[in-house]
Amino acid sequence: MPTFKSSSLGAYIVQVLALFSALLMLALFTLLMQNNWQAWNIGLTMVIIGLALLIGIFRFKARILTSFERALLHIEAVKVEDYNQYAKSEFSQGVTAEFHNELTLLSAKMQSHKSQYDQHALLLYQLIDQLDTPMMVFNQKQKLTYANSAFSVLYEQPWQMFRLASPTLLGLKYVDGGWKLPDKEGQWHVSQSEFIDSGERHQLLVFTNIDSAIRASQLNAWQQIIRVMSHEIRNSLTPVSSLAESLASKFESSREKQALSLISERCHHLQDFVNRYSSLSQQLNLQLQNVDCHLFSQRLKALFNGYNLECSVESPTIWADATFIEQVLINLIKNAFEAEAQTVKIRVSKLKQKSLISLVDDGHGFANTDNLFVPLFTTKQQGQGIGLTFCRNIIEQHGGSIELTNNINQPGMTATLLLPLNHN
Repeated sequence: MPTFKSSSLGAYIVQVLALFSALLMLALFTLLMQNNWQAWNIGLTMVIIGLALLIGIFRFKARILTSFERALLHIEAVKVEDYNQYAKSEFSQGVTAEFHNELTLLSAKMQSHKSQYDQHALLLYQLIDQLDTPMMVFNQKQKLTYANSAFSVLYEQPWQMFRLASPTLLGLKYVDGGWKLPDKEGQWHVSQSEFIDSGERHQLLVFTNIDSAIRASQLNAWQQIIRVMSHEIRNSLTPVSSLAESLASKFESSREKQALSLISERCHHLQDFVNRYSSLSQQLNLQLQNVDCHLFSQRLKALFNGYNLECSVESPTIWADATFIEQVLINLIKNAFEAEAQTVKIRVSKLKQKSLISLVDDGHGFANTDNLFVPLFTTKQQGQGIGLTFCRNIIEQHGGSIELTNNINQPGMTATLLLPLNHN
């Protein structure tokens, strides 16, 4: 048999069958000639037989190629990760049926692997969603395809509102081989990495709050100082206080007793100060609940009955520990009136995905806002520099933030408290 060089299986089948058909037609023509058939009968017979052979060739070709075409459709479905389509073989037995069976088994195995991968990916995304660190995923077209819940910390809205947004729309800029957030560069550091998912290259951006890291470092330093100070001060105060009380019982002079009593009193006062300051940065046991803002404002007015305190409630509830949040506002209101404020206005509302509590007074404000939250720093003659630091500790343990600023073009200051909403 001659060797055919064909570009496709279909062409090869046609060529081979055409050769056999030609040989068959030649043999038939020879046989008819030997039987002395008339020319027109021979021609008609050859035409009919030729048409029949031609139809048979193309039907044979079609049936052979049908199995491969079905297999191709199956493979195309697998390529797009659609494992629910299967190709049925044209033949129930033989190598073609075996080929289709193996293709079906391969598809089922790939579906099993994909299901396991999807489960692992889902678990990973669920874990990422619980992290407090904002994370974003951009596809190879630089479109946002995923972000975790902490995205709202940066943009104060769910990430779904920015689906398929470009980095530029999100305020990101690619500078010196890395992504940066110019508007918040001093607060956030952006780390980046690449990964491939479903054959497509993606970029993962992780945002680290530099302020929080610096604050944690400062807090750790203060805690170490507090431990050393507390230990040394307690070791000194205890014997001094005990000695003063012991000597006071032995002296009869009222002047000497008064002096020793004053020493003992100041020892107890300093001891109380150390105890309060040592608990300043400790983890609080918060009892979070929906706090009724109307009742909350009524209690504050009752506490400051002789002062001009105005409360505006635009949001019915806040998600907080009622006792601690009340203590924060009491400290801020007290500071305002001690700063000679005539009126203090409190407003409770919502700002996008957070509860907003603003406190505005018309006092003399702050001479220096840089050291407001520095422990032991105070401008009050009788102050101890604990109140504002304690307030910030409470708000941050709520997952919120506090900001104190002097009013613009008018006397006084504004305290802004942002607290997360209850998403349960």
